[in-house]
Amino acid sequence: MARSETGIRPSEARQRLLNTATRIFYGEGIHSVGVDRIITEANVTRATFYRHFPGKEDLVLAYLQAVDQAIRGQVEAAITAGRPEPDALRAVAESIAQDIRSAGFRGCAFLNAAAEYPDPDHPVHQAVLAHRQWFLDTVGTLMASIQKAEAEPAARHFVMLRDGAMAAGCLFDRELVCETFLRGVEGLVRTHAARRPS
Repeated sequence: MARSETGIRPSEARQRLLNTATRIFYGEGIHSVGVDRIITEANVTRATFYRHFPGKEDLVLAYLQAVDQAIRGQVEAAITAGRPEPDALRAVAESIAQDIRSAGFRGCAFLNAAAEYPDPDHPVHQAVLAHRQWFLDTVGTLMASIQKAEAEPAARHFVMLRDGAMAAGCLFDRELVCETFLRGVEGLVRTHAARRPS
């Protein structure tokens, strides 16, 4: 079992709770699932649940943090593989397409959570915004490395292509959605690179 940043092994019960919540929250939604069901399916006691998570909101935030870490890992792997920036952006897009193609795909966990927690001051909504800002900043840095002019609008364009693909991937043929998304990213990267002064 992996150690946390503090060097202490995470509790097996905590991990079971988080794994169970992740599966159910992503598959069925957050508000529709009660703590009792998570406790039952994780096979822990109510006292164990509350020892690790003072309330459901804490579990929801832990779920989003776990998803955030997984996505950061995917993006970091694409960026640190020694590719030129245009190829790193293509690799990020390909990792998104792989997620869309995966079994049980149900859209973006963060957009889904934002729909259930629309209050911009709510901690869950704030976690969604923090993740999205990180992603936009990361894509923006890659775009700026290719060409500084118009890097921010190009990054926003990439994020919107991604959001559209994540939403469409739940509704339409996933292969067609991924093909369209990857073609859009390719066009965006080529157009942005063409702005580079000679």
